[in-house]
Order: sequence, then structure tokens, then C-alpha cells
Amino acid sequence: MTPSLEVTDGAVAIGGRPILRGIDFSARGGEVVALLGSNGSGKSTLIRACMGRLPLTRGEIRLFGVPLARFHDWRRVGYVPQRTTAASGVPATVWEVVASGRLARRRWLTPLRRDDRTAIAHAIETVGLLHRRNDEVSTLSGGQQQRVLIARALAGQPELFVLDEPTAGVDLHSQHALSDTLREIIARGATVVLVAHELGPLESLIDRTVVVRDGRIAYDGPPQPGDGMAAFHSHAHPGEGEPPDRQPLGEGGPL
Repeated sequence: MTPSLEVTDGAVAIGGRPILRGIDFSARGGEVVALLGSNGSGKSTLIRACMGRLPLTRGEIRLFGVPLARFHDWRRVGYVPQRTTAASGVPATVWEVVASGRLARRRWLTPLRRDDRTAIAHAIETVGLLHRRNDEVSTLSGGQQQRVLIARALAGQPELFVLDEPTAGVDLHSQHALSDTLREIIARGATVVLVAHELGPLESLIDRTVVVRDGRIAYDGPPQPGDGMAAFHSHAHPGEGEPPDRQPLGEGGPL
């Protein structure tokens, strides 16, 4: 099966400074993958590159088997960027923000169809905000605004759902709401890739964990005990305090 997302020998530099090096990463159809790592490890940079927000200096990215430069079917991808305000200074209701997630599935300036409205309402209900659908997003808490952004991506009914630090700075209730939302997405067969420093309530959903450290893949395999805690703390060094089956991967395999 062609991976939903694939990176081959990927490298990224920002301002001439190497951030990612030798990245080989993929997510297959229906798989739930967590990208873990400490702050500054490069995990969010990897996701931004995969979504076309940052260019590669080497290597290739493919979405559904198509090179990123030639990929145009963005309705198949739902992307929730790292924590931002859903309102962005523009007065808008929850319904209006979530409705914008249907744009990739509609012709320009055409009115909402019945299936559009159904998808929008279902997305808002899934994240537990149907009772706030007519409220301005600026009146919501930070966690609720994050759920609005997730609903916006969900409304597009994507096959690949990418979330960058979805639980950062949100309360435990919102984290559990996100976990429930992802369960529904997973049940529908979508591929889910999420970036996290800690998994918390999401831990039970994960099929595979990929740990990024210092711009390289340090571990890629089944979830391990403790992944719900901060994976590989920022002061950890390769091989330090890790069990034998979690030693960092070198270019030739386990060191």
C-alpha cells in the first residue's frame, strides 16, 4: 500500500542552520503515528516541511505517492498547525471557521450544499462545541479554540489528518475531547500523524511512535512504556538511560 505520507532522506535548514538531517519517515493508510521529542528536537519542523511550509534542502516528500511539488489534492489532507488562535483577529463564529474547512471540496463562491452543512455540523458536534456554534471564536477558551481548528480540518473529511502539538497548553478536558475526536477519525480509516511532547490521554490511540532528537530519527517502532510522559527529555543524550531496545538508530541500524 502506498504510504499516505513519506519522507526520504529529508533535510531542512533555516537561515543556513541545519535543523533536520537524513530523515526517513512514513505513515501508512489507517495508521496512527506520534512524532515525539523535546522542544527544539525538530519534530514540528518535519511536519511543516511535510505540509509544504518549509522547503527541503535534500530528499523528497510524497503525499499519497505524489511528490509534494506536484501534489494538489489538498482536500485529502487535514492540517492543524501548532497552537494559534482560531479567531486571528477577525470576528467569526465557530460555524464560520469550521465551514472554511469545506472550501477545498466546493467550487469557488458556490453556496453550501446539504452535504457541506452536514459535515460542518458533524465536525462541530464531534469536538463537543455544537452548543457554541453561533458564538464568536474570540469568546472561547484556548482549549476550545484548538478544538475549533480541529473541527475545521475534520469538516473537510480528510484521509490524512496531521496535528502539530494539539494538546499544548490546553486543559485536560479538552485533551480528552481531542482523544474522543481522534477515535472517530481512526474508526473512519484515516491516517493520523500527531506531534507531541507528551501524549497524555492520546497514548492509547497510538500504533507507532517516532522519536526525533537533534534533527534525526532516534527511534521508530511500537509505543513503549513512558511515551505518555515527556519522551526523551531535553537533557537526554543518545544511549543515556535508555533500555537496549530503544537505543538510537544510526544510518546502519541500531547502534
